Amino acid sequence: MTADEIKALIRTIPDFPRPGILFRDITSLIADGPGLRGAVDALAARAQGTDAELIAGVEARGFIFGAAVAARLGVGFLPVRKRGKLPVATVGIDYALEYGTDRLEIDPSMIGRDQAVLLVDDLIATGGTALAASRLLREAGARVEHALFVIDLPDLGGADRLRGEAIRAEALVDYPGH
Repeated sequence: MTADEIKALIRTIPDFPRPGILFRDITSLIADGPGLRGAVDALAARAQGTDAELIAGVEARGFIFGAAVAARLGVGFLPVRKRGKLPVATVGIDYALEYGTDRLEIDPSMIGRDQAVLLVDDLIATGGTALAASRLLREAGARVEHALFVIDLPDLGGADRLRGEAIRAEALVDYPGH
Protein backbone atom coordinates (compact mmCIF):
# COMPACT_ATOMS: atom_id res chain seq x y z
CA MET A 1 0.00 0.00 0.00
CA THR A 2 1.39 3.38 -1.00
CA ALA A 3 1.66 6.43 1.21
CA ASP A 4 -1.04 8.09 -0.90
CA GLU A 5 -3.38 5.14 -0.36
CA ILE A 6 -2.78 5.26 3.39
CA LYS A 7 -3.31 9.02 3.40
CA ALA A 8 -6.60 8.61 1.53
CA LEU A 9 -7.88 6.45 4.42
CA ILE A 10 -7.14 9.10 7.07
CA ARG A 11 -10.10 11.39 7.45
CA THR A 12 -9.88 15.05 8.28
CA ILE A 13 -12.25 16.50 10.86
CA PRO A 14 -12.39 20.31 10.65
CA ASP A 15 -12.64 22.45 13.79
CA PHE A 16 -11.77 19.66 16.23
CA PRO A 17 -10.94 19.94 19.07
CA ARG A 18 -11.41 23.67 18.52
CA PRO A 19 -12.09 26.07 15.63
CA GLY A 20 -9.33 26.28 13.05
CA ILE A 21 -7.85 22.86 13.76
CA LEU A 22 -7.86 20.15 11.07
CA PHE A 23 -7.84 16.92 13.10
CA ARG A 24 -6.22 13.96 11.31
CA ASP A 25 -8.28 10.99 12.45
CA ILE A 26 -6.75 7.54 12.07
CA THR A 27 -9.95 5.81 13.17
CA SER A 28 -10.96 5.45 9.53
CA LEU A 29 -7.54 3.95 8.71
CA ILE A 30 -7.62 1.36 11.50
CA ALA A 31 -11.22 0.43 10.65
CA ASP A 32 -10.14 -0.51 7.12
CA GLY A 33 -8.55 -3.99 7.18
CA PRO A 34 -6.29 -3.59 4.15
CA GLY A 35 -5.41 -0.05 5.23
CA LEU A 36 -4.44 -1.12 8.73
CA ARG A 37 -2.40 -4.01 7.34
CA GLY A 38 -0.73 -1.66 4.85
CA ALA A 39 0.19 0.88 7.52
CA VAL A 40 1.55 -1.80 9.86
CA ASP A 41 3.50 -3.41 6.99
CA ALA A 42 5.04 -0.05 6.09
CA LEU A 43 5.96 0.73 9.69
CA ALA A 44 7.40 -2.77 10.19
CA ALA A 45 9.49 -2.43 7.02
CA ARG A 46 11.00 0.79 8.36
CA ALA A 47 11.47 -0.76 11.80
CA GLN A 48 13.46 -3.61 10.30
CA GLY A 49 16.06 -1.03 9.32
CA THR A 50 16.71 -0.33 12.99
CA ASP A 51 18.26 -2.51 15.68
CA ALA A 52 15.06 -2.47 17.76
CA GLU A 53 14.94 -5.05 20.53
CA LEU A 54 11.74 -3.61 22.02
CA ILE A 55 8.94 -1.41 20.70
CA ALA A 56 7.49 1.30 22.95
CA GLY A 57 4.06 2.66 22.07
CA VAL A 58 2.52 5.78 23.54
CA GLU A 59 -1.00 5.61 24.95
CA ALA A 60 -3.37 5.15 23.33
CA ARG A 61 -3.09 4.99 19.55
CA GLY A 62 0.60 4.14 19.72
CA PHE A 63 -0.51 0.88 21.32
CA ILE A 64 -2.36 -0.09 18.13
CA PHE A 65 0.55 0.42 15.78
CA GLY A 66 3.39 -0.33 18.19
CA ALA A 67 2.06 -3.71 19.32
CA ALA A 68 1.39 -4.76 15.72
CA VAL A 69 4.91 -3.76 14.65
CA ALA A 70 6.41 -5.58 17.65
CA ALA A 71 4.49 -8.74 16.72
CA ARG A 72 5.73 -8.51 13.12
CA LEU A 73 9.33 -8.13 14.28
CA GLY A 74 9.06 -10.80 16.96
CA VAL A 75 10.11 -8.41 19.73
CA GLY A 76 8.36 -7.28 22.88
CA PHE A 77 6.07 -4.31 23.32
CA LEU A 78 6.28 -1.77 26.15
CA PRO A 79 3.26 0.46 26.79
CA VAL A 80 4.07 4.06 27.69
CA ARG A 81 1.07 4.81 29.88
CA LYS A 82 -0.70 7.82 31.28
CA ARG A 83 -0.43 8.46 35.02
CA GLY A 84 -1.72 5.76 37.37
CA LYS A 85 -2.47 3.03 34.81
CA LEU A 86 0.28 0.56 35.69
CA PRO A 87 -0.13 -1.79 38.69
CA VAL A 88 3.60 -1.82 39.57
CA ALA A 89 6.25 0.67 40.69
CA THR A 90 6.88 3.07 37.82
CA VAL A 91 9.15 5.84 36.69
CA GLY A 92 7.51 8.83 35.10
CA ILE A 93 7.98 12.17 33.47
CA ASP A 94 5.77 15.26 33.48
CA TYR A 95 5.51 17.19 30.23
CA ALA A 96 3.80 20.32 28.98
CA LEU A 97 0.58 20.31 27.01
CA GLU A 98 -0.99 23.27 25.29
CA TYR A 99 -3.29 23.79 28.30
CA GLY A 100 -1.45 22.30 31.25
CA THR A 101 0.68 19.24 31.94
CA ASP A 102 0.40 15.49 31.79
CA ARG A 103 2.50 12.55 32.92
CA LEU A 104 3.79 9.42 31.20
CA GLU A 105 4.91 6.34 33.11
CA ILE A 106 6.59 3.03 32.36
CA ASP A 107 7.56 -0.10 34.25
CA PRO A 108 11.37 0.24 34.25
CA SER A 109 11.88 -3.46 34.96
CA MET A 110 10.82 -4.20 31.37
CA ILE A 111 13.85 -2.41 29.89
CA GLY A 112 17.35 -3.85 29.78
CA ARG A 113 20.35 -1.57 30.21
CA ASP A 114 21.28 -0.07 26.79
CA GLN A 115 18.42 -1.98 25.13
CA ALA A 116 17.53 -0.58 21.71
CA VAL A 117 13.95 0.71 21.95
CA LEU A 118 11.97 1.99 18.97
CA LEU A 119 9.27 4.53 19.78
CA VAL A 120 6.02 4.20 17.77
CA ASP A 121 2.99 6.49 17.79
CA ASP A 122 0.21 7.45 15.43
CA LEU A 123 1.07 11.13 15.00
CA ILE A 124 3.77 13.64 15.71
CA ALA A 125 2.84 17.31 15.91
CA THR A 126 4.85 19.51 18.30
CA GLY A 127 6.77 16.49 19.61
CA GLY A 128 6.05 17.10 23.29
CA THR A 129 4.70 13.63 24.00
CA ALA A 130 7.31 11.85 21.87
CA LEU A 131 10.13 13.81 23.49
CA ALA A 132 8.81 13.05 26.96
CA ALA A 133 8.47 9.34 26.11
CA SER A 134 11.98 9.15 24.65
CA ARG A 135 13.48 10.97 27.64
CA LEU A 136 11.64 8.64 30.02
CA LEU A 137 12.86 5.56 28.16
CA ARG A 138 16.41 6.86 28.16
CA GLU A 139 16.17 7.65 31.87
CA ALA A 140 15.21 3.98 32.42
CA GLY A 141 18.35 2.85 30.57
CA ALA A 142 17.08 2.40 27.00
CA ARG A 143 18.89 3.46 23.87
CA VAL A 144 16.33 5.41 21.82
CA GLU A 145 17.63 6.33 18.37
CA HIS A 146 14.54 5.89 16.18
CA ALA A 147 10.87 6.87 16.25
CA LEU A 148 8.15 5.96 13.75
CA PHE A 149 4.80 7.62 13.19
CA VAL A 150 1.90 7.13 10.82
CA ILE A 151 1.38 10.91 10.46
CA ASP A 152 3.74 13.88 10.70
CA LEU A 153 2.58 17.49 10.87
CA PRO A 154 6.01 18.86 9.87
CA ASP A 155 5.18 22.55 10.22
CA LEU A 156 4.70 22.02 13.96
CA GLY A 157 8.34 20.90 14.29
CA GLY A 158 8.03 17.74 16.38
CA ALA A 159 10.13 15.49 14.16
CA ASP A 160 12.84 18.17 14.03
CA ARG A 161 12.78 18.38 17.84
CA LEU A 162 13.35 14.62 18.03
CA ARG A 163 16.18 14.86 15.52
CA GLY A 164 17.70 17.54 17.77
CA GLU A 165 17.95 14.85 20.45
CA ALA A 166 19.64 12.36 18.10
CA ILE A 167 16.44 10.44 17.32
CA ARG A 168 15.74 9.57 13.69
CA ALA A 169 12.06 10.37 13.19
CA GLU A 170 10.09 9.05 10.22
CA ALA A 171 6.42 9.02 9.24
CA LEU A 172 4.42 7.24 6.58
CA VAL A 173 2.52 10.39 5.55
CA ASP A 174 2.73 14.07 6.25
CA TYR A 175 0.42 17.05 6.13
CA PRO A 176 2.48 20.19 5.48
CA GLY A 177 0.80 23.44 6.41
CA HIS A 178 -1.03 22.07 9.45
